[in-house]
Amino acid sequence: MKFGKENEKLEFKKTTAELNEGVISMAAILNKHGGGELYFGIRNDGTPLGMGISDKTLRDVSDAVSNHIEPKIYPEINSVYIGDTHCIHVKFAGADTPYYAYGRAYIRVADSDKQMSAAELESYILKKNAGRDAWDSDISRKTVADVDNAILSDYIDRANRAGRIDFAYTDNAEVLHKLGVIEDGNLKNAADVLFCGSLNLEIQMAIFAGLERLTFIDIDRKSGSVTELVEVAEKYIRSNIRWRVVLDGSIQRKEIPEIPIEAVREAIINSYCHRQYTSSQNNEVTIHPNRIEIYNPGTFPEGLTPQDFIDGTGRSVKRNPLLAQLMYYSKDIESFGTGLKRITEACEAADVKVEFQMLKLGFAVVFYRPDEKFLTTEKMTNVVRNVVLKKQEQATIEAIAENPTVTAEQLAAMLSKSERTVQRYLNGLQKKNLIRREGSTKGGHWTIIGDMESVHEKAQYMMV
Repeated sequence: MKFGKENEKLEFKKTTAELNEGVISMAAILNKHGGGELYFGIRNDGTPLGMGISDKTLRDVSDAVSNHIEPKIYPEINSVYIGDTHCIHVKFAGADTPYYAYGRAYIRVADSDKQMSAAELESYILKKNAGRDAWDSDISRKTVADVDNAILSDYIDRANRAGRIDFAYTDNAEVLHKLGVIEDGNLKNAADVLFCGSLNLEIQMAIFAGLERLTFIDIDRKSGSVTELVEVAEKYIRSNIRWRVVLDGSIQRKEIPEIPIEAVREAIINSYCHRQYTSSQNNEVTIHPNRIEIYNPGTFPEGLTPQDFIDGTGRSVKRNPLLAQLMYYSKDIESFGTGLKRITEACEAADVKVEFQMLKLGFAVVFYRPDEKFLTTEKMTNVVRNVVLKKQEQATIEAIAENPTVTAEQLAAMLSKSERTVQRYLNGLQKKNLIRREGSTKGGHWTIIGDMESVHEKAQYMMV
């Protein structure tokens, strides 16, 4: 006699020697269908085998389910006869998905149990919560007393200048009520991460000597609110990329970054707007000789690609809709779902390659640094150790290249620095064997040692 076939809601185990596997099957079925049945004493082809069953056997099954499935479920466990064979029948149900067996999440696929990857689990949770209030609308433990007055006041000022709210800053409680981000004295999570100096929100920033994450040149971690960390990340990138100085004869020089700053800022803001705040991972900024990466722990919406949003065919999917709305008021984001398009357009205008990477545990924007010559880690480390130029020193070299007879007084006017400071730059460049003075102080001229390309090759990797 055959007792049916295994399917997505029905599982057979020969004996309780397969109890661990049975618990995993229950979790997988719960996650797929919210409930099902499990029999011990039946072969997987449906043939009843029977087994010896005592009160202890039933307790062992009950204890295994109670101790190893989270959240807790309370199944019906009975001793039953199928024909003349003695079996255990477990009937179970639950609505508090996802369920974990032995600390792992599984999903039922046909008659087998598949462990969910981190990305699959996140996608599962997002689908489950579709139509429900998002994390950023949940109530946090923070109160009005935890709000940073300066951050909130500055936010309201920016939102007023943008014309997207019509009330001025008065006091924290009144403003938060008008924004709709406080309930029974506690802040919603969006207000917590945006207006409080949250110590549980961090960014990790690093400069690597080579193309891999092997040798650190610099590493830094900062904590704070979203508002603060956006500024911290932008400043870190600004301070560690190359800037080209254009001298057009005017007193004010023009500085052009190797990567458009508006694209960098957009990527940083997006990384906080769309991150998964329940993740234990931090946002990251990493700088390599050939690229800059901005990472956030928030996977891309299932079924969509970055190109959908660049083309304008993808509809905005807001992981944190309340936070996005607040950032729209202050004009940190222009409109929903257009960030990747603006990043792409800014990079195309600057002739900079940008790549959007959909990762298993997050999303990254990668800016490739232009005109870069790749070096090994060892060579890179030597370059950084021996020749590190400040932006002003680079500007000094470029000014000399355009006018070898330029004086310290003229350089001071071009660079908006004192003559004493400029002389320090000149002395430093001579010590680094990049320039030398030929002829008299008044009638002489400067010579760049090697051509400009070789100077850039020596110094372009760490502009500080």
